[in-house]
Amino acid sequence: MKLTHAIGAVAALALMGAAPPARAGATMDAVKAKGFVQCGVNLGLYGFSAPDDKGNWTGLDVDVCRAIAAALFADANKVKYTPLSAQQRLPALQAGEVDLLARNTTWTLTRDTANGLDFTTPNYFDGQGFMVARKIGVKSVKELNGATVCVLPGTTTEQNLADYFRAAKMTYKPVVIEKNEELNSAFFSGRCDALTSDASQLAGVRAGQAANPDDYVILPELISKEPLTPAVRQGDSQWTDLVRWSQYVMVYAEEKGVTSKTVTVAQKSPDPDLQRLLGVTVGNGKALGIDEKWAFNIIMQVGNYGESFERNVGKESRLKLDRGLNALYTNGGLMYAMPPR
Repeated sequence: MKLTHAIGAVAALALMGAAPPARAGATMDAVKAKGFVQCGVNLGLYGFSAPDDKGNWTGLDVDVCRAIAAALFADANKVKYTPLSAQQRLPALQAGEVDLLARNTTWTLTRDTANGLDFTTPNYFDGQGFMVARKIGVKSVKELNGATVCVLPGTTTEQNLADYFRAAKMTYKPVVIEKNEELNSAFFSGRCDALTSDASQLAGVRAGQAANPDDYVILPELISKEPLTPAVRQGDSQWTDLVRWSQYVMVYAEEKGVTSKTVTVAQKSPDPDLQRLLGVTVGNGKALGIDEKWAFNIIMQVGNYGESFERNVGKESRLKLDRGLNALYTNGGLMYAMPPR
């Protein structure tokens, strides 16, 4: 009889459009108890996650971490950053050393199934490219037959490189170095004809480490799909939901034209979608187990996705990357938020 009543109560809530309270998850409880989000990030990649000379971290990935903190604590600064190499990143998340990995990591089937991880939603759609010195005159990847290529081991980049050259019946000589900084230095010192990585990372390396960025060219071809996506541990759906929906909020806010400067005014909008998004109409916060102003706090303190993109990697940054695939779906891109209702 009790079971019947419980099922009936849940059904009634569903009919009324209300969500049952979110169940507590181990990760969220632990994060709340310590008072900050421990976020795994890149060792230092301009535009995505890098500290300034005062130790303040900024970047597109960093903004994901800050959005989670804004949602959970109403304070985007309640984040501690753990710099991780490509080899360290997945084991660190698996071992619980970080709560969240926001470190330009490609979502693949193997990583999603064999490593005990869940990916949330891409925050940057990318592809693997090649950078060369302008002076060698190479204008296409097809001209790299027999080239020496610098590549980071233990990454999808290394496998993609081998697959591409084999399929194209081309040869290459890999220079494999485990540390990004040493790998990049090897390229800039002339040990390699080309450096291969995600195109966005190549842009960050060129802008942040090249003595003269104009001396280097990123070739036009991309040889893979690299959906760069934050990851969490499997088995804690509440935490996964919070990370995923915090990302969606930033995209959805851009879809609705709501920015960090206009979000306060947007609270007075008669648009039912905005009322739900900003907590005027309650329910979303309860469903996630957090305050109803969670989305408002994200937009106010971090901004929408477009704001984050432009200041970190877009026209307001040194990278000046085009939106491309990362434009909203309404503008021909792939950025699309699930409806927050």
